Formats: sequence, structure tokens, C-alpha cells
Amino acid sequence: MSNPLKKLAGQTMVYGLGTIVPRFLNYLLVPLLTYGFNAAEYGINGQLFAYISFLNVVFTYGMETTFFNFYSKNENKDEVYNTALFSLVVSTLVLAGGLLLFSSAIAEWLSTPSTTYLPQFVMWCILIIATDALMTIPFARLRSQGKPLTFSMLKLFNVVVNIGINVYYFVFCKNAYENGESNFLAFCYDPQVGIGYSFLANLIANILTLLLLAKQFAAFSFKPNMELLKQMLRYTWPLIILGLAGMVNETLDRLILKELMVDKDEAQVAQGIYSACYKIAILMTIFIQAFRFAAEPFFFNSAADKNSKKVIALVMKYFVIFCCFLFLATMMNMQWIQYFIAEEYRIGLNVVPVLLLANLCLGVVYNLSIWYKLSDKTRYGAVIAIVGAIITIGLNVMFVPKYGFTACAWATLAAYGVMMIVSYILGQKHFPVKYNLRAIFVFVGLALGFYALSFSYQSIDNAILKLALNNLLVLLFAWLFYKLEFSNLKNVKNQLQS
Repeated sequence: MSNPLKKLAGQTMVYGLGTIVPRFLNYLLVPLLTYGFNAAEYGINGQLFAYISFLNVVFTYGMETTFFNFYSKNENKDEVYNTALFSLVVSTLVLAGGLLLFSSAIAEWLSTPSTTYLPQFVMWCILIIATDALMTIPFARLRSQGKPLTFSMLKLFNVVVNIGINVYYFVFCKNAYENGESNFLAFCYDPQVGIGYSFLANLIANILTLLLLAKQFAAFSFKPNMELLKQMLRYTWPLIILGLAGMVNETLDRLILKELMVDKDEAQVAQGIYSACYKIAILMTIFIQAFRFAAEPFFFNSAADKNSKKVIALVMKYFVIFCCFLFLATMMNMQWIQYFIAEEYRIGLNVVPVLLLANLCLGVVYNLSIWYKLSDKTRYGAVIAIVGAIITIGLNVMFVPKYGFTACAWATLAAYGVMMIVSYILGQKHFPVKYNLRAIFVFVGLALGFYALSFSYQSIDNAILKLALNNLLVLLFAWLFYKLEFSNLKNVKNQLQS
């Protein structure tokens, strides 16, 4: 018997090439933008990209997960691919076309400081969403075919192009313009567009990536199986609700922060600060994203294995332990990580540990979600996400007017925490898995305990000494993992056979 954890870890690492490296490179745009634009201007960027994330769910309506489910069960793989892609192509053309017709009205509706090019920003964002949607099924097909390297290289290409164009505009063109130079670089930069060039860069990168996916689109024939499409839509409709509710939990705070705060000028600045500090949780979010890319097809493909539930339990344990390590490593090195964002944004660093823990809970929710996806009970996923959305909306409405973006962070943690608990309880009823809760709680407790311990010597004036003590705690956590779990990790095969 091969080691399934080794296989999943290997795929996560390869997918990491297409997620960790690109996302890390993409996060390098944060210092570029926060050091180049004030918090109010960066708030526009955060707000519109939050809308992009939200509408991506509408445009894809859970078809990626639906594709994995039917692709793993049907012998005619091409038919599943054609049907899923047909559905997305048609819906994307309809939705994008409708939004583009009303782009000017949408720009007027957005409570964003007026800028001459806001309607163009909206149009670029709509096209970003559309191109994202069109790439969903071709990328999912690469994952299902076990081609993580191709997947990763295309993702990496997309981000490198995106960053390159951002650097061109915000380093070379912007500096040339502000220095009063009379050359082509200065001519290319319009200060009225300003931070909007980040949307244009994303769109150009998406278009070029679509061209590189030509081979995947060449395999597409405009001949869907309409009966299969009906089955897929029946499976996916709860995922639409799940996705929308999930996006409420993930992005609503950044969208309504401005609406709920009394002082609108202060609110625009707060939105920029919160969006920038949200990005500090980079390691946790990147790892979770890479894990999701590898785990979903892995779990679907191994569902028929008699040891599948034991594998799910082991994956959960080591996933949580690694997330705890990332939490501790991030917080113990905040002395230098804070320079990732400009000084005016650092007033919001108090939300970072809260958001890291929220992301840990979200990662657990992703792990737990496999029970309703494998048992075709996706309606439960929708219910769980709706519960989280209600908590998110309620807590934001109650506490943001008084506590600002700090309330947003705690509302996110509360929502994901409750979703995690509800998903676990329902999962144990409908798809019982024997998770090693003892080990999970031990390592969560160690991470939180070491973080709390670090406050006991914060009064030390020597910054280098504090950083050294912090990282000694990180090393101690790693050593305890080695002593308590490394032998178990080496004997996974025996655990599965027992």
C-alpha cells in the first residue's frame, strides 16, 4: 500500500508551485501599492477585488466541484468536460454581457470616491471575472488528469505577467511621470487611473493565460449532454448557495465596512488598512489554497478506497498541526513582517492573529466539507454556510459602527468557528470519521500557549533578543511535533491497515 499522505503532500507541493509561489509573488504587490498609494486609494483596490471574489462564485456556481464529482464517477470523461464547460461558457457570456451593459450605472452605485475612470475600472473587473470563470473547467480538467505541473506553470505565468505589468506602471511609468520626465514611460501613466492599473494588469494576464489554455479548449466540442447537464445542475445548486454564503463570510466585511462606519472619510481609510492587514495572513491563506487544489480531486478519486475515512482523519490532523505552525511562525516574526505594508497601515496589525485563527478554522471547514460532497448531500453545505453568513452579517452590523475593522476580524473568526463546529456535528451524524481530536487540541493549545507566553517578555528593549526568543518558541513547537508525531507519520501505512 502506498502512503496516501505522501501522495497528497507531493501534489500539494506541486500545486504550491502554482499557488504558493504565484500568491507570494502576487502579495509582493501589497508593499508596492501600500507604499505607493494612501489608505483611501488602496481601499478602492480592496473593495473592487472583494467584489471580484464575490462575483466569481456567481459566475462559476459550484461547477468546479460538480465537475470533479461527475468526472470521477463517469466513464465518458470527455462528455462530462464538454457539458460542464458548455454550461460555464453560456452562463459567462450572458452574465458578463448583462453587467457590461450596466457598467456605468454600477460605477455610479458604488460608494467609492469619484474618479474619472471608475466606469472603466468596473468594466475591467467584469472582464476579469468572466475570464476567471472561463478558465475554471480547463484548469479543473488538468487537476483531474493528474497534471499539477502544467496547472502550476500556467498559474505561475498568469501571476508573473500580472506583476510585470504592475511593476511597469507603478515603478517605471509612475516614477517617470512624478519626476516630470517627458518620455514614453511618463506618457503611459495617467494619475487619474492610478491604482486602477492593477485591474488592467490582471485582465491582460488572464487573457494571455486563456490563450495558453488553447489546447484545453481545443478538446471542447459544443455538444453537451443535456440530461447530464440537468444532473449536474441538480448537484450544484446547493453549492451556489454555499459559495455565495461563503463569500459573504470572506468578503462582506470589506464591502460593508464603509457603509457601517459613521465617518465615511475615516471609513475609506479603514477599508484600506483592513484590506492591507488581511494580506499579512499570507502563509496561512496560501497553504490552504494549495491544499484545496490538491485535496478535492484526491478525496474524490480515493473515495472508493476502504481506508478513505482513516485517510481523511489523518489528513485533518496534520493539516491542523501545520496551520498551527504557520500561525506561530507568522506571529513570532511580526517584528519584521510588519514592514510588508507601509507605516500608516500598521495601526491595524491587531487583527492579524484573529484573521490567522479564522483562516485556520476555514481550513478545517474545507476538510470537513468532504463528507457532504462525497455523500451527495451538498444541501447541508449550503445550510452550514448560511449559518456563517448570518453570523457575519449580524456581528458586523452590531459592532462595526463602534469598533470598526476590528469587529470585522472577530466576526470572521466567530463565523468560521461556528461553521466548523456545525460541520463537525453534522458530519459525525451522516458520514462519521474518527478524527484524532486529542492530538489536534494539544497542538492548537501549544500554538496559542506559546503565543501567549511571548507577551511575557515584550517589555524587553532589545528587538533582536525578542525575535530570537520568539523563534525559539517556534523551534520548540517543531521539536514537540517531532517527538510526539514524527514516528506516527512514518508509520501511516500501519495505521491504515490496523
